[in-house]
Amino acid sequence: MMTQGASVHASAVLVGDRAVLIRGPSGAGKSRLAFDLILAGRAGQLPPAVLVGDDRVHLDTVDGQLWVRPARELAGLIEIRGLGIRRCDVVIEAIVGLVVDLAAGDAARLPPPEALSTRLNGVLLPRIPVGSGYDPLPMIAAALTTTASSGSVQPLDDCSKGIGNHISPNIATD
Repeated sequence: MMTQGASVHASAVLVGDRAVLIRGPSGAGKSRLAFDLILAGRAGQLPPAVLVGDDRVHLDTVDGQLWVRPARELAGLIEIRGLGIRRCDVVIEAIVGLVVDLAAGDAARLPPPEALSTRLNGVLLPRIPVGSGYDPLPMIAAALTTTASSGSVQPLDDCSKGIGNHISPNIATD
């Protein structure tokens, strides 16, 4: 049985069999991202996605896994900017599989490996730091539907075309 855990200012959506925990300051877009994930699940762009909680959730660690549950008074409610508080389907608990930090100060185009994980309640989890002004949905979709490249693929420091963002010398050579 799960015990009442720490209440945190965050949203969470169950995508497939793992929850995406969305953190960030007020106004950063946590509710918007939660709803975008639900819509992407409905559209088949991601596995089916269901709200766990919006604005405030409870976290518990059980057997080395981080569980998330909605705050009881907010269960099944989500804020949709311009429409207000709306009801939607909800799951009462899920295992967290990914943490997304909106308006993250350490967001980078090619983040160092240490920025791509975080420890919450003693559990090491994959993390996506998203900078202010960037759409987090494509990054999350990529994280959930692709795998990391092998260590042998490295971006080039300089490119023969002078652009500097090519993965291999074979790309964009005339």
